[in-house]
Amino acid sequence: QVQLVESGGGLVQAGESLRLSCAASGLTFSAYYMSWVRQAPGKGPEWLSSISNYGDFTRYADSVKGRFTISRDNAKNILYLQMNSLKPEDTALYYCARGSDGKGPRGQGTQVTVSS
Repeated sequence: QVQLVESGGGLVQAGESLRLSCAASGLTFSAYYMSWVRQAPGKGPEWLSSISNYGDFTRYADSVKGRFTISRDNAKNILYLQMNSLKPEDTALYYCARGSDGKGPRGQGTQVTVSS
């Protein structure tokens, strides 16, 4: 079955950077668009970004455009999210998901906490 395992979260100060990774198995990784989604406490899921099968097309939510960069390594079956200029409002549990809308199978998530 599909297994997605996120890593790279942590506690950082505002303005700092983190790079999240998502290791995928149980699927033909290069056959799928992939997405990043986050969920803050007390809020619903927020789609952040998606990337096409071979990484030639990306989309971002307005809330992260210009600060976050999605990428993928199909040889290693890994999805990445480079997060720069982090803000306290970026604090959330971050998931990777199969598909372009973030509503497909997800991992357990990795926590990102940004202090002011």
